[in-house]
Amino acid sequence: MSASPTAIGFVGLGAMGTPMAGRLLDAGHTLVVHDLDDVAVAALVARGAQQASSPRAVADASEIVFVSLPSPAAVRAVALGADGIASAGAGASAGARTYVDVSTTGPQTAEEVADALAANGIGVVDAPVSGGPAGAAAGTLTFMVAGADDAVARVRPLLETLGKAIFHVGARPGQAQTTKVINNLVSAACIAITSEATVLGAKAGLDPAVLLDVVGVSSGSNNAALDKFPKQVLTRRFAHGFRLELMAKDVRLCLEEGRRQEVPMLLGGMVDQLWRLAAAQEPDGADCTAFTRMIEAWGGAVVASPPQLADAAPSALATER
Repeated sequence: MSASPTAIGFVGLGAMGTPMAGRLLDAGHTLVVHDLDDVAVAALVARGAQQASSPRAVADASEIVFVSLPSPAAVRAVALGADGIASAGAGASAGARTYVDVSTTGPQTAEEVADALAANGIGVVDAPVSGGPAGAAAGTLTFMVAGADDAVARVRPLLETLGKAIFHVGARPGQAQTTKVINNLVSAACIAITSEATVLGAKAGLDPAVLLDVVGVSSGSNNAALDKFPKQVLTRRFAHGFRLELMAKDVRLCLEEGRRQEVPMLLGGMVDQLWRLAAAQEPDGADCTAFTRMIEAWGGAVVASPPQLADAAPSALATER
């Protein structure tokens, strides 16, 4: 596979990576892809992407390589493992190659990977995203970006294809990861407290939809009350698009950084425990909004709009899972 000065690599074609890679294809870029999921790869190849046999092969064929992966272990393996990006061939083009990690894997992993790749002449942009699969498909993601000015400038036009807001939060890879896990801790806390509040309201005989309307325009307003609960909990869809176990992982990463920075995270610690419990109770792949079902079971009330209420009585919560 011959290298092209305009070729973009993409490793990790999951719920976020596939729509992002698709947008790069739609913008006219030459795209080289790799994933363990042959079906995901084939779908993009059918749209014009080129398939690579390994992360190293992606890096050898691309000037800029994006990775979108679910865990710190996966990022380390793709970036630093055998046949990983760090092992890509050296040469005159290697110094111009840039690695862009849009995963959420925590600052410690980002720092470790950046140091190793920099030693191989590969620039690093730490660029986790917010906005979910819908935002990835629509090109409305928010990027939190950390890296050297020249590396960020090199990839900014591509980020603008993928998102609507780009925040350059620091020069050191890992700082964007810190920003992202802080954001997700706040998001997880909002889901948790909105779950408790709406279950209490339902138990007290309030209409949860009206309660959410009140909170949405009052001092308790938050994204969970404004968006996630009306669309996913009241309707019993539980399909926001971000997996519960990934939210639990992000909360854990934030607490780990809190300990590293010696910042007490008392409320964060409680949020961490709640999400660990929910992840243990819900099936693999459950949506983050399914967190509410644990609180409903504890409280003996259901947060649902009237058409869904008859099918979602507390006694039916176990089968709903």
